[in-house]
Amino acid sequence: MPELIAPAVERYDAWREAHLEWGPGRHEDGFGLRPCDEVDSPDGFAAWVARLTRQPGPAGPADADRCTYRWIVAHERVLGGIALRHDRDEHAQWAGHLGFGIRPSARGRGLASWALGRMLDEARALGRDRLLVVCATGNVASARTIERCGGVFEGIGETRFGPTRRYRITLYG
Repeated sequence: MPELIAPAVERYDAWREAHLEWGPGRHEDGFGLRPCDEVDSPDGFAAWVARLTRQPGPAGPADADRCTYRWIVAHERVLGGIALRHDRDEHAQWAGHLGFGIRPSARGRGLASWALGRMLDEARALGRDRLLVVCATGNVASARTIERCGGVFEGIGETRFGPTRRYRITLYG
């Protein structure tokens, strides 16, 4: 049975295995990777995990992401990641409030739908009533996942990474 867990330095080897399976490029949605993140060394990985898990506000640094990151883990293997962006800012308006990715060898098992459903519960707990979720226009699997989880297609949008399908998910108490 999969679990959603917070990013943890203890999972370096398992995360790195998943990262290597994806190969180079910007495509690991849900992990919060930035071009400046150096995740190939234990120290760089630890710094990245620290950024993902620190909280903004009075108890944490002002530059912390307002985002909840979770890894999808089963049998000690990192199978994917999912992120819930808390803000309604410009970034969320093009990237969406939820981002997710499943490593290639774990696709087709319903993991993304399962994880998305769990993160909708977290969004409700934050008091959110509507979320924007986007995927690349050619990503049929993600579009189906979003639709299965209640996403209603709103149209095609343009981002710096190309055209995206835009969905709204309405949450009820």
